Amino acid sequence: MAPRYRIAVYNAISARGLDRFAAPAYSVGKALADPDAIILRSHPLTLAEIPASVKAIGRAGAGVNNIPVDEMSKRGVPVFNAPGANANAVKELVLAAMLIAARNVVPAVGFVQALAPGADFESRVEHGKKQFAGFELPGRTLGVIGLGAIGGLVAESAIRLGMKVLGYDPEITVDNAWRLPSSVKRAGSIEEVLKGSEFVSLHVPLNAKTKHLVDATRLAGARKGLVLLNFARDAIVDEEAVVASLAEKRLGAYICDFPSPRLQGQPGVVALPHLGASTEEAEENCALMVVDQLREFLEQGTVRNAVNFPSVEMSRESPHRIAIANANVPNMVGQISTTMAQAGLNIHNMVNKSRGEMAYTLVDLDSAAAPEVIRRIANIPGVLSIRSVVEARG
Repeated sequence: MAPRYRIAVYNAISARGLDRFAAPAYSVGKALADPDAIILRSHPLTLAEIPASVKAIGRAGAGVNNIPVDEMSKRGVPVFNAPGANANAVKELVLAAMLIAARNVVPAVGFVQALAPGADFESRVEHGKKQFAGFELPGRTLGVIGLGAIGGLVAESAIRLGMKVLGYDPEITVDNAWRLPSSVKRAGSIEEVLKGSEFVSLHVPLNAKTKHLVDATRLAGARKGLVLLNFARDAIVDEEAVVASLAEKRLGAYICDFPSPRLQGQPGVVALPHLGASTEEAEENCALMVVDQLREFLEQGTVRNAVNFPSVEMSRESPHRIAIANANVPNMVGQISTTMAQAGLNIHNMVNKSRGEMAYTLVDLDSAAAPEVIRRIANIPGVLSIRSVVEARG
């Protein structure tokens, strides 16, 4: 039996996740030619690597900055990610970063490593440790900017450590708001968070609105000695502003997951090598989530956790199903259903949802749509992609 779906893999993806692409229905390989779907982590995917055969792309992680999402939207190709799958891993690293800053761990380690052996070694250790005296977390205030899956966990854990939490997220979802502890104090602005917190942790996506969200102007109004934590995306923070604020002793420390030549060697900076989601558990969770999403899309047409498509799910009531991605314009559904009716096809069930400029339609038919009907629908202005959805078996 020839594989029904071909999956191209970039980066090292958890074997447990890839095992869910069960043979013989699926063929999985590194950079496989003419794939039906692509799954990757950090590989910078170029348009040249995405042939016309690709129906979906899955990112085994949260961010999708390494994928040309806008171009995929124009093609009618959903881009899936795994929000929340690495949340615990990032949360734990944020907590570690706060403790590193509070107890001056990095300079203290450097001090000990620089000590020369000698008979007075212990006395030099005792004498030098005074300069690294730190503070404890209970009673301190953590500001959290972005209260999604990761930010919410960070806030909850900080409260359990006895900290106060000041949160800001004007776009928080209802579900995330319900999950937040009631003791999280709501801030009215980013400036309020920076001014009222001893630590501030950033948990927002990188886009046009959030690039350099923390800049020189905002740092100038921050609380003196603030420890800024960035385990979201590098460009959310203006590095030049950070370096200047550290030199002015306004910012106490900058701990991030994004090393750069500008930050390297700067006093007060601790830059980790992209460790946020680098745990066995997080990598496996992300792979499992995104593989399941790709399978549901290929086999059922279901869309869940796509960054550029609406979420759409419909129980299958017929073996004959087509999935249509189209521009969100008036009378699109009418044109599609009319074309089907003219071809003598009876619609058994249908669902259509939109998200911004994109809409997505699932249609169950009482009989199969002939290739000519599929071509006619594909030629309707505004239809971006259309395919018959055949459930994989075997």
